Amino acid sequence: MKLPLTVIIPTYNEEEHIADLLKQVTWADEVIVVDSFSTDATVELVQQTTAKLVQRTYIGPADQKNWAIDQASHNWVLILDADERLTTPLMNELKEIVTQPVLEHAGYWIYRQNYFMGKKIKYCGLQRDKVIRLIQRDLCAYNNKQVHEEIESSGSIGFLNHKLEHHTYKNLAHFLAKNERYALWSAQDHLPNVKRVTSWHLFVKPVGRFFSQYILKRGFWDGQAGFIFCVIMAWGVFLRYAKIKELLEDRR
Repeated sequence: MKLPLTVIIPTYNEEEHIADLLKQVTWADEVIVVDSFSTDATVELVQQTTAKLVQRTYIGPADQKNWAIDQASHNWVLILDADERLTTPLMNELKEIVTQPVLEHAGYWIYRQNYFMGKKIKYCGLQRDKVIRLIQRDLCAYNNKQVHEEIESSGSIGFLNHKLEHHTYKNLAHFLAKNERYALWSAQDHLPNVKRVTSWHLFVKPVGRFFSQYILKRGFWDGQAGFIFCVIMAWGVFLRYAKIKELLEDRR
């Protein structure tokens, strides 16, 4: 017995990605694109398909996804970002899961293969990168974090065997802007736990992040792309605490 599946795709200015992803999910019973009022051709590209398009003001990633999950017509929900791609083995595995008569788990972890600057990143701490994306709508919801929001479930979480491809990099300007945006959200998440920003936060923690990802987690094996990636991740840590410092001063 096939259990119906809803695919949810949040978007904002994803004209470079959305058409290719939508072609990969035509087998799903329902596809919902939740757009945050894109200013590029994203909406027009979605309207050329059978996907359902809804537009909603973006408050945060968890809020947007939780709202979208509630709109799903079916209990099985697959959540994908526009810059992610299904491999053929993963697609076949997903189709098999939703034909099982007994729902063993409330959701499933999916490992990701990340790409940066056109290169497959095998190290930099991304070796075991995974996300919960296939869920039962009635048993799962995102926690209220701005960065690294994650599914909380009232049932068990299993693992899929095949990886999702993640193409997070359009160009350097896009990646730096994304990193700065995440730094602000991360600052808002960490603000309640930081009373004062010191040199430990602004120097030691960013250097520690670089050392961890580039040396301990072998980012150097990813070549120049790995070096650039680790530097930008360390810069993101610096920005987080610089923004926390600014927020604390605004409070005073």
